[in-house]
Amino acid sequence: MTNDVEKRFDRPGAFRAAATYAAVVVVIAAAAFAIYAFIDRTSVVGASTVPAILLVGGIGAFVRTYKLWKEKTGGWVAWQGAGWFLLILMLVCLSVPGAALMSSN
Repeated sequence: MTNDVEKRFDRPGAFRAAATYAAVVVVIAAAAFAIYAFIDRTSVVGASTVPAILLVGGIGAFVRTYKLWKEKTGGWVAWQGAGWFLLILMLVCLSVPGAALMSSN
């Protein structure tokens, strides 16, 4: 029986996999932001892709967290951290569509 209260990183590759996943999602969101910033700064739809990508990435990390937790194989803590990181970053990036809306007026 595993102890879910103790959250040690007993799976050495779990942190690296979760960090790589979060980094890839952030790079994709940054590319979407660059496209928005350099091509059409008045497109609210284009600006909305930045937080949408981070939201989908955060949900994907939480799905992976749930699967690992359900399998009781360990390593789910790193994925939960990646999910929270992406969702908090999404909240910060919610100002991007508002900026596009203000610049279109």
